[in-house]
This record gives sequence, C-alpha cells and structure tokens, in this order.
Amino acid sequence: MLGILSEVISAPELSRIELERILKRYPKDGKGLFRRDELIAAYRQLAGKELPPFDPAIISKLRLKPVRSHSGVTPLTVLTKPFPCPGECIFCPNDVRMPKSYLSDEPGAQRAENNAFDPYLQTYSRLLAYYNIGHPTDKLEVIILGGTWSFYPENYQIWFIKRIFDAIHDFGAKNNRMAEVEAALREVSQLHPERNITNVNIHGLMLERSYNQVVQDIYRDEMNRSRRQAQAIVNGTLERSPIVEFATWEELEAAHRFNENAPCRVVGLVIETRPDHISVEEVLRIRRLGCTKVQIGFQSLNDQVLALNKRGHDVAATRRAVKLLRQAGFKIHAHWMPNLYGSSPEQDLEDYALMFNDPDFRPDELKVYPCSLIESAELMQYYQRGEWQPYTQEELLNVLVKVFAMTPEYCRLTRVIRDIPSTDIVVGNKLTNFRELVDAEIKKCGIQSGDIRSREIRKRQVRVEDLQLDELWYDSSIGQEVFLQYITTDRHIAAFLRLSLPTELPITDELANAAMIREVHVYGQSLQLGQSEDGYAQHSGLGKRLIERAVEIARAQGYQKLAVISSVGTREYYRKRGFDDGELYQIRAL
Repeated sequence: MLGILSEVISAPELSRIELERILKRYPKDGKGLFRRDELIAAYRQLAGKELPPFDPAIISKLRLKPVRSHSGVTPLTVLTKPFPCPGECIFCPNDVRMPKSYLSDEPGAQRAENNAFDPYLQTYSRLLAYYNIGHPTDKLEVIILGGTWSFYPENYQIWFIKRIFDAIHDFGAKNNRMAEVEAALREVSQLHPERNITNVNIHGLMLERSYNQVVQDIYRDEMNRSRRQAQAIVNGTLERSPIVEFATWEELEAAHRFNENAPCRVVGLVIETRPDHISVEEVLRIRRLGCTKVQIGFQSLNDQVLALNKRGHDVAATRRAVKLLRQAGFKIHAHWMPNLYGSSPEQDLEDYALMFNDPDFRPDELKVYPCSLIESAELMQYYQRGEWQPYTQEELLNVLVKVFAMTPEYCRLTRVIRDIPSTDIVVGNKLTNFRELVDAEIKKCGIQSGDIRSREIRKRQVRVEDLQLDELWYDSSIGQEVFLQYITTDRHIAAFLRLSLPTELPITDELANAAMIREVHVYGQSLQLGQSEDGYAQHSGLGKRLIERAVEIARAQGYQKLAVISSVGTREYYRKRGFDDGELYQIRAL
C-alpha cells in the first residue's frame, strides 16, 4: 500500500492506465490487485502518519467512476416499494417485485430490493459506497424513482423523504443505524430479501391479471400492516419505530431545517410522475415536500400514438402539466420514447421537433428511451401478431443522430437508452452504450450536438476570465425563459442559470410580481463545501455572477422581486445572496 500510494502522490497527473501499471508492480498478497476502495481507505488511514498530510487531490486520482460527480453534484437514487399504478401502458414492464415500469435486473432496482426498498437503508448504503470509492457526499441530488409518485399515499411520501434525510444526517454524523433498521425489517416486512418469497411472473402473452391486481394480492398483508401501523400512531396506540411508514409534515420540515447547515446537504430533490396526476394542489404539495425537479413521462406528443399505447392521457394533459410545473418554478425533466406502437422514424422526428418548437413543452432535461420489448409487457401480443417491430440498429441510429442535432443548448440529454440488461429484452436495442455510437456517428457526419451534457467541462480546467456570458431567450407557455450560461470559446459550458419571466397569473400569492430562478448549476468535478481549487469552475463565483445578472434582467423587465425554487440544502447559499425565506420559496426584493 505504501509503495502504491507513494507513487500516486508523486505523480503530477495519473491516467487509468498508469495507475494500473503501479498496481501491477505492487500486487496484493503477491497475486491480485488492490481495489480502489481499499486504496482510498488506506490513504485516509495513513495520510499524516506514514504519508504526507491528507490532500483531497489524491482521493481524486484514486476515485472510481469519476464521471458520477463530474456534473457538480453527487446523484443519489432511491426506489419506492412495489405499488399499484394508474397507468395501463402496453410497453411498460410488469415486474411485480418492483415499482411499476422497473425491472429487478436493473442496477438501481437491485440495490433497492437488497435494502427492502427502505429509504434509510438505500440512502445510507449508497452514501457509504460513494465515500468508499472517493466521491464527495456533501452536495447530493436525491432522485426518487418508482412509477407514479403522486399515486402513493401522502403518509408514505412524507415518511419516505423524511427517512432519506435521516440517513443523510446520520451519515454526516457517522452514526450508522443500518443494522437496527435491517433487523426490524427482517422481523416484520415482506419486502425484506429473506422474507420476500415472491415468485409470480407476469407474461405479456397471458395477461390474465394486471400488475395492479397481482401486486395488491401478493403484498396485501404488507400494505395492510403499513396502514394499520400509521393509523395506530395517529390514534396514539403504537410507539414510533424506524420502519413504520408514518411521519408528519412538521417532522419533515424539521429535517429540512436541520439539513440547511448539515455536513451532507440535499441540493436537489427529484420525483417522477404522470402528466394526468399534476394539478395546482399537487404541484404545491410536492414543493412543500422539498422537491425542485419533476421527471414527467411525455412518451409521445401524438394523441393517436398515446391512445394506441393505452397511455391514459392526451397531449393536452401534458401541456397543462408542463404549464403548472413552470408556474411553480420546477425543473422539467421529460421522458420521451421513439419506436412506440403506431409511430415510425419519420413521425418520431416530427414529434421531437414539436417538443422544442412548441412553447408549451421545451423541457429542461430529457431522457430518450427507445421502446424495447420486455417479456412481461402487453406489447408482446402486438409483436406476436406482427403489428409492432423494433427499429433496426440503422433506423434507430439515424433517429437519434437527428435528435441530438435538433436539441437546443438549454436542454440536457441526461440519458439515451435505458439501462435494461440485454437478457430482459426480447427484441429491440440491446446495446447500453448506444449513446457512444450516436456520438461517434455525429462526429463522423460533422454534426454539432448542442445539448448541455455534450458540452459540460467535466474535468477540464478553466479560468473564469476566459469564460463569456451567453444569453439564450425563448418563449414558454407562461412567458419567457432566459438561459444564461458561462461558456468557453468552443461553447463548452461551465455554469448556467434558468430564469423565468412569467406573464401569467402566479400559481401562489407568494410569487406575485416575481421573476423566478428555476436552477443555478456550476459544472466540473464536485468539490466539498467551502473547498476551492485553481482552474475548477466549482466555488469560483460563477453562481453569484449569474444571480446578479438575473437580478439585472428581472429589474429591467419590471418585476418587483426575484424568487428562487431553492432546495433545502441551498437555502443558506441564497440567504448570503440577499434572499429571504418565504413559505415555499426564497425571495429577493428588487
């Protein structure tokens, strides 16, 4: 270990290949190679003793999968438990071990199942894994996945998020309660891996019972236990325990306040839902939960395609949902699916063009999920009858290359192709690295992809004085949007701010006469709170500059105040920028 770490410390730059060479020179037990988590743990233990004082840059050299935190924050994904879903989409998997639309072989789903879908266990174990492989854990974007969030009971939602915060705070205090929670779950929860003996499989060709029917049948006792315990707590006849799915709004808000100055802070909170489950009341409720971004399934912007796929809502519902989310300041992260039943490559490209040409849509982020056939989906019946076929690799590649070329600079393509194991796909694309093929084809064709993810500076070092401020103005369904970005001469992006200039009546009185900051993001490797490094965009003052420019624009446009949809972990940052706490937002008078 000392030999390896001494060479790592003395190397000015260290590539993956160079590190592998060092590891081979110092084999573990004379044969194997040391893992990154072992190296990092040893460095933390030996720094300042047998080695020079601790230097975060050494952890950066040893970090496994550094791309995970190159976007400025560390993502933390948790899944909700299996539960009925209001949708009947023919393309959707029906894996009853999972929340709707997820598969038990997906990496994130496996982590959730191994932790009995408990929010505390999922959160703490993931933070521990990140820490062990060298990723910072003080700025977290919490992403809650699992079908239609809005369909879960409110008690469960409040408890689920509160327990995520509990785990984050315990991790920051090095107070590991995982064994206690795991033991309690093993005693009573059917979702614990040792107690969940579910072996029911739904086959798309023989849909005798729906996903909802099977889930309610299998987990009836579990659901009843949760309801009974929550009611007993309300009645005062049951003592609280970590696994009882009940928490009050006041308890959640107390957890929010604690997180404002905690060692590990939530700088973004994301849920996913359907367009037909968005209303004024729902938008304000999820805002109260602390959410700042909503993943929402567009799937298609063609009413006929939506109907053929039994989506359960029309395009008008998507328009209404996006408008309400914009009025509340949420970041809008859409899901879109080419190759649906009833569509074609030509229709898909028309659909994609509409998404950005029509002010009613224009999402901030986008996941592109080409339809693949899963054995448990009803689409199996259409495939067997010859009514649906997957695109060829050439057809899909052509669609995605044109999709990349049409994506505006204000949108981030967060994912292209879903991370579904090839063994689960009957027919359709089985390549999880398809994005790399698209990138290669784009370069070959001389096409420039403008989406944010393609332009992030990542590890690249930049000097603030070499960046230029660029402003992109565009119309939305509620007024105008301004996308302010600090970019290099070749348009790589170091930081951006999304500013909303609404002309519609506000969704709540708190936002009367207010422009709205919907997002501030500084790219580059995530640095710890209070840390700065020469040449890195993080903590170099770009966020402050963007906010002050937003103030200038809002004032010039005649607004009396500037609101921000801040996450609980960024409230202190905005207070330092002149914002005062409101009920659901922070406000700066102009």
